[in-house]
Amino acid sequence: MRSIDKDLKAVQEARVLMEEAAQAKKTLALFEQHQLDRITEQMLRGIRPRLEALVRQSVQETGRGCEADELRLCQMLAEGMEKSLAGMKCVGVLEQDEKNGLLEIGVPRGVIAAAVPSISPVAAVLCAAVAAVKAGNAVVFAPHPAAAGVTAQTAAVLAQSAEEAGLPKGALACAETAAREGALAMFRHPHAALILNMGRCSLLEEAAATGKPVLYGGIAPGPAFIEKTANLEKAAADIVASRSFNNGMGPGGEQYVVADRQIAEAATAQLKRQGAYFMTAEEQKRLTNLLGLHPHCTAGADKAYIGKSACWLAAKAGFTVPEGTRVLVSQQAYITDYNPYANGLLCPVMAFYIEEDWTHACEKCIELLVNGSKGNTLTIHSRDPEVIRQFALKKPVGRVLINTPAVMGATGVTTRLFPTVILGSVSAGQGITADNISPMNLIYRRKAAFGMRSFSSNQ
Repeated sequence: MRSIDKDLKAVQEARVLMEEAAQAKKTLALFEQHQLDRITEQMLRGIRPRLEALVRQSVQETGRGCEADELRLCQMLAEGMEKSLAGMKCVGVLEQDEKNGLLEIGVPRGVIAAAVPSISPVAAVLCAAVAAVKAGNAVVFAPHPAAAGVTAQTAAVLAQSAEEAGLPKGALACAETAAREGALAMFRHPHAALILNMGRCSLLEEAAATGKPVLYGGIAPGPAFIEKTANLEKAAADIVASRSFNNGMGPGGEQYVVADRQIAEAATAQLKRQGAYFMTAEEQKRLTNLLGLHPHCTAGADKAYIGKSACWLAAKAGFTVPEGTRVLVSQQAYITDYNPYANGLLCPVMAFYIEEDWTHACEKCIELLVNGSKGNTLTIHSRDPEVIRQFALKKPVGRVLINTPAVMGATGVTTRLFPTVILGSVSAGQGITADNISPMNLIYRRKAAFGMRSFSSNQ
């Protein structure tokens, strides 16, 4: 099929799905919270036994990631969402203040147009679909061409369970034809009330140009600071476990490590014990050439190497690493005008910096956060409450994680953040919120106010 034919088919399919979703929304708007709860509970029950097969399909179709890690992530998200959603009120009366004569009412946005990435598509669809339905919305997914099959299959599994529990047909759907023009047709459709972009950077400008609200959940990695009071063994274990998780594709993962000089040598030793391999200058050159990170490459990192293991990357680059190596590390003195690690790298590679003290480390982390990686998360390992406070106050990020692996903390597995892979990135200039995207981001709040004071024209 010619490209133009595929584009036209994708556009037509998008229009049909959006029209069907708009019709389903009319019925869905009448549902009370207990009905939506029953449907989302059934969605989570229905997908659990299918997760293993879906994750296997995802890794095979995209050629990215680690099947065991992807499965573990999806299972933890499903469990976490079940707990977090229990008792959550999204539609109807949310708050009632009789003293001041105020009511706050949760109202669904309507039809959500959701763009799915090729990174962890099963987790992305799971999180978005459950959140959308819990909040009383219809949702239509635009799959990435590299993950079209598994995205459609995941949506179909969820839709079947949801419809069996009473969800109107068409309220949860996915396009079968994956093309950029199809996604844009969804964004621009008159019935699209909200755009949910779960990591499709190439669609950001077009989404913003629609004039509609855009929620962007970036996967962008960020820095981790190891302060001198940190538990070095735990910090190193957390960082390596997180950066190597799913072969470096975890949301908010640690791409940069900044160490306090007083403990830098000990931190380096601990990182090595956990499976971090510090590359020589020649090995770094070979790796940057392999990934397309050399100064004359304008396309950025070669996407063929996304989600590959550290040992695989080293072998492809032509150097040998010890068995069990989990992360490749480039030790750097400073950030140059051209930094080969500035953009987000979705593979287990890190840059390592040493700073004199926490104040210098604070500035280095800010510099790293505003570079090409557009990080939305910062991690600090410290037992000094004042240092932690200063980092939390000053960093231009949506979330600051303390003494926890970044990927697991950012997605709510080891923290009380809402469990999701959709991390709001307004702090990086993308989307309209810095929250972990939950059902509460998919509604608006209507205020009802009773007259409480008299008014006359002569006052």
